Amino acid sequence: MSYQFPYSYFNCPCTRNGRTEGGSGAEAKASVEPEEEEEPFDPRSPRSKYSLYPLDHLLWCEECHQIRCPRCTVEEVNCWYCPSCLFEVASSMIKSEGNRCTRNCFNCPICTAPLAVNTLDSEPGSVSGPWILACDYCNWTTLDINIRFDKPNNIHGQLQRLQSGKPARPSASRTTTTSSTQPDSPTSPAPAPAPSDHDSRFHALRAFYVSQLQKSQPAGPPMSPGGDINYSSPSSLARIMSIYTNSSGYGKKAAKVTPMRSAETAQEGLFLNTLEEDEDAIARLHAVGLEGTATMEQRLAQPGDMSTRFVDDLKPVPTLLRTKRSRRCRMCRHILVKPESKVTSTRFRIKLVAYEHIPMMELEPLQQPSLTSTGTASTNVSLSALPPSRPLQFLLKFTNPNFEPIKVHLATPPTTKPPPGKPGAASRVTILCPQFECGPNTDVWDEALSNRLSKVPLGRDADARSAEGRVAEAGKVWEKGRNWTTVVLEVVCGRLKEGEEEEVEDEDVLEIPMFVRIEYEEDAPKGEGEGKVGEDKKVKKEISYWCVLGVGKIAKVVA
Repeated sequence: MSYQFPYSYFNCPCTRNGRTEGGSGAEAKASVEPEEEEEPFDPRSPRSKYSLYPLDHLLWCEECHQIRCPRCTVEEVNCWYCPSCLFEVASSMIKSEGNRCTRNCFNCPICTAPLAVNTLDSEPGSVSGPWILACDYCNWTTLDINIRFDKPNNIHGQLQRLQSGKPARPSASRTTTTSSTQPDSPTSPAPAPAPSDHDSRFHALRAFYVSQLQKSQPAGPPMSPGGDINYSSPSSLARIMSIYTNSSGYGKKAAKVTPMRSAETAQEGLFLNTLEEDEDAIARLHAVGLEGTATMEQRLAQPGDMSTRFVDDLKPVPTLLRTKRSRRCRMCRHILVKPESKVTSTRFRIKLVAYEHIPMMELEPLQQPSLTSTGTASTNVSLSALPPSRPLQFLLKFTNPNFEPIKVHLATPPTTKPPPGKPGAASRVTILCPQFECGPNTDVWDEALSNRLSKVPLGRDADARSAEGRVAEAGKVWEKGRNWTTVVLEVVCGRLKEGEEEEVEDEDVLEIPMFVRIEYEEDAPKGEGEGKVGEDKKVKKEISYWCVLGVGKIAKVVA
């Protein structure tokens, strides 16, 4: 697996307590065993791959004061719209007409490019028909499948009528004239024609089985108009209440249910493939070859019909609708992300991201000076080949995004967990300054005017730092700025032998689990507590989480 060192991933607390549904924080802490809380985070565990995220992929809940990942949030659809015409579709029309645009928005079935409505009249600027759909990328048109349209609008409705085999709708005047010329004769109604397309057969089957369920249970409709089970019908409610109230009826013999029959005719939605159709398909396959058959992607793109086998049978694909979605916290149902209601807007009304509340962590190697025959030179450490059994120092920088100062407490196991069966590959980790403070994220000019800054600015490279001959000391920070603080992390890599028979995947990757606890103060809500006159009441807050620092790869030693 390819890595880009160094990196920092953050662990969501929902994977630690195993709780994804609603409940209070006290219940979550009580559900976790004390022994399990004390165990450090293991980055080599198979579950850790699904619980670590970059900081910019996480959200923040202001009610719970916790990090939220995609697993502990709930999505809600705000609106449906077409990405081509930007027309907003009502949610009530999605179930009835599907999640496709019902206007003139279509995609090419060959290359998925948007199709344009063109006329076949050669005169420029003509508005007379017939009309076709044409692709400007691959030059595919509906003439390839022998489809023409009478009007440039309502292409979706015209295409549905052509696919179902229905004639075009006559005008109102023509209908009135025809009905007035024919004499009234008591003729019997003609039988309904058999459905020919996929959607009509499905609706016929659904209507047939709903009628069968109504015959077997005449007390009420078993299904709602949307296609779900109708729990409000009297028969469904009586059946549910009898389960909990009639405890003495378990030994009684149940009433005989009228058996339902299956669909038997084409009017009821039954469709059977004949041997002649299969023989025609085989003969056509021999004629057009493999190039004339539709791919699986093209067949799946055909809405509601996968029986299409050849390229000449592909129909224009209506544009798939898109959604604008909001996210809520699973614990408190607080809104974390909510976009603007306008379809044309790309802004967000609410967007609580984690990097606006959690300090950003950056790791870089500390270039140490070494004495040579020509003088002092800095030694560069390659993160792809870290030398084993040698102390290495890294700079860990914390950047505070909040407007209040914070106190940071760091903790890490003294040794990393080695790969299975290789205890000598454990690396030793030491944080020289585990407790420090970070200033607030105030105006940038405060840093230039402040006299408390360090002499070495942040923009200077590592060679300038090493030229001063500074030595990292325990309990002291390395550098400090307006809203950032840098501490030293000392690592002694373990030893891995090259050419071993049992090699574990990513055994040479050095990842350091680190527990971070942040303390800060913020203004108390109005009416909470009583402070002195003219003094704002402050409330202490605390945030704790696990993170993983990816340092690099350990160089293997020849056995």
